[in-house]
Amino acid sequence: MGERFTKEGDGWRLGWDATAPEYCGLLGGSNWAVEVTKDEFYTFRRLAMEISESMQAIACELMEDERITCEVEANHLWIEADGFPEAYSLRFILKSGRQCEGEWDVEATQQMLQAIFHLTVF
Repeated sequence: MGERFTKEGDGWRLGWDATAPEYCGLLGGSNWAVEVTKDEFYTFRRLAMEISESMQAIACELMEDERITCEVEANHLWIEADGFPEAYSLRFILKSGRQCEGEWDVEATQQMLQAIFHLTVF
């Protein structure tokens, strides 16, 4: 994952600074951002991929225009997708000592997931 990068689009932002002493990653939306540790960033990426795969797997079980909510969780991170398998919003809660939460709307989620899936440094 290169030493440093910022990727952003309409309503989302991801950042990384490998030289940062504790908080190497950044997750952000239009009006918010939170720095996360290396492990939290890696866990977020892993869970985001899992929830995306789950949403696609559930798609064949749904009636047309049926909305779903799907959750995944790890030690200190919880993520929820809400919407349709091909278009959903994403919300997370970081449950570590500093506790925070954030969310992305449908368009920002899809763009942000495309970017995070293409990070090749993990």
